[in-house]
Amino acid sequence: MDKIQISAFIFLLAMFLGLELIRKVPAQLHTPLMSGSNAISGITLIGAMVVASQAESSLGLGLASAAVGFAAVNVVGGYLVTDRMLAMFKKRGA
Repeated sequence: MDKIQISAFIFLLAMFLGLELIRKVPAQLHTPLMSGSNAISGITLIGAMVVASQAESSLGLGLASAAVGFAAVNVVGGYLVTDRMLAMFKKRGA
């Protein structure tokens, strides 16, 4: 097996594992789970920036830049949803 086949296998395995994990989480825990996954998205964002800085071709730079954009949207969206969730528990008069 070459590198591409191994990478594709790991990607598919991670997708399957992620779907199975999310499917078994009760609906009440989805927002806290997303809040916790922001740390993972932050690591993804840093990794994408490192890859973008070391890209040797324009295709690699384009893919890494897209990964930076998607990871940034994921992190910002996650924090906005978390902030909205936490606002539900604040007292209105305070």
